[in-house]
Parts: sequence; C-alpha cells; structure tokens
Amino acid sequence: MTDSSDVRLLGPAEIRGLAAELGVRPTKQLGQNFVHDGNTVRRIVAVSGVGADDVVLEVGPGLGSLTLALLQTAGRVVAVEIDPVLAARLPRTIDEYAPTRSGDFDVVTADAMSVLPEQLPVTPTALVANLPYNVAVPVLLHLMAHFPTLRTALVMVQAEVADRLAAGPGSRIYGVPSVKARYFGDVKRAGAVGRNVFWPEPKIESGLVRIDRRDVFGTDAQHRRATFTAIDAAFAQRRKTMRSALSGWAGGAPRAEELLRAADIDPGIRGERLDVADFVRLAEVAGTSVAGGDR
Repeated sequence: MTDSSDVRLLGPAEIRGLAAELGVRPTKQLGQNFVHDGNTVRRIVAVSGVGADDVVLEVGPGLGSLTLALLQTAGRVVAVEIDPVLAARLPRTIDEYAPTRSGDFDVVTADAMSVLPEQLPVTPTALVANLPYNVAVPVLLHLMAHFPTLRTALVMVQAEVADRLAAGPGSRIYGVPSVKARYFGDVKRAGAVGRNVFWPEPKIESGLVRIDRRDVFGTDAQHRRATFTAIDAAFAQRRKTMRSALSGWAGGAPRAEELLRAADIDPGIRGERLDVADFVRLAEVAGTSVAGGDR
C-alpha cells in the first residue's frame, strides 16, 4: 500500500512561485488556467471515485495541482502534458510535494488530441482532468475512443460544454457532443466549479462531467466511425427532419427515408429527438464505412 500521508497540495503562492520560476505566462491558446485551491482538487478527486487500484490518466496537469490531489488517493498517475517546460518540471514538483509517491508518477510530453496507449508506460483505468477548454470535447472523445481500458472519466470543462455533454434527447442544447459522449457510456453533470479557484481567473464558469463506460456498442473503430458520421450528418442541419438532413449522407432523400424506416426511425423526426442507440441502428442498417467522425 502506498503512503499518501505526506502529500502536500499547491496553494496560490506556490502556483505563482512555480510559474515565476519557469517564466510561464498562462496562455489562452493552450487553455491554461491553473487551479490553486486545495478543497477544489480534493473534491474533483472525490467525485471521480478513483482509489488505490486505479491508474489515472491526467491530461494537462500544468503545474501539478490536481496531480498531487490524485496522488493522495490513486494508485498511480500518468500525466500527458503538451508543454515541454511544464512537463519537465512536474517530476521535481512531485518529488518536493509528494516524496513517497514519486515512484507512482509518470509524465509523457504529448498532445492529448493524438496520444495513443502505446505512448504511455502504464495502462490507465480512469481519466481525471482539467481539460483545455478550447479542445475539451475532441480530447475527451479521442481518449474514450482510443483508451478502452478507461472505465470512468471525470473532466472539468466550460460550464456550457458540460451542460451540452450531459444534455439528453429533446433538450435544446442536445447535439453532437451529447450523442457521441453517450456512445461510450452514461454521462452526467457532476458539479460546478467557481472562477475564483483559478489563476488567472477565467471569464467563464466551469463544470464537472462524469462518464461511466458501458461498452454496449463494442469497441470496434469502424462501427464507431460509421455511427459518428451519421450523427454529424443529422446535426449539420439540426432544424431539418432526418429525411432531409441525411439526404447527402445517404445519397438522396428517398434512400435516407428507406434507411430510416429500416432502422425503425420516423423519417419526419429531427435528430435532437434521437438517442445514441437510434444512430447506432441507423449506421448498422446503412453499413456505412466512411472514415472520420471521432471528433
């Protein structure tokens, strides 16, 4: 059993000190806002439900605030950081603030938009991350698609994005992110995070989203891409009926209606009324093998 008793967390002074040492100025391009509140990172870890048996994948660890909180609870943490300066400093931060857990931490300098399992030294079981807000949805979908060992995901994203991800069929904000996230499992809002726990303080609110994986539709990449392509087509013109919206995808409105009826879907319905299972049936009926759609 690992000893987490001496793990210390970063506060506002430590965050600013590390940033000054590294000459780091948080950039909007990388979506950098560093959490400096210990209670917030502890709450994120608690909501994630990770424990000593989990290997946690953290994306965008930054200066290490959430990383240290994860090391208080998780069995192991592997962080993916795109910024080489931040990535190089993280192991030393762990040595200083969590000396008994330094052997349970790895950092990989990579882009989370394209990182693959073979690039990691361990196999992760859970995703816990403060995702860069400008690429949060494509990163989340990429990781859930390419890391089938992830049984749970708890991510912090922009509040509006959290609402869209967790929205159900029939909601006015239900759309492509909502449906695609549900391909992987049960999705729910898991809390809110105030602006004052970040440095610099963002102009937007933040929210937590949790996904509990259910591999109902399997893990075949072609099946996923076919389904996602149908989803993209349905919502490209979301005010149109499925018969009209899918005409280009199907090769004409008559063919779209034929496929919809074969999938037991009303051709006059709009995409916002359909669940992910409906799109899966539609893709299977169509036998679509068009590449793309992971994001």
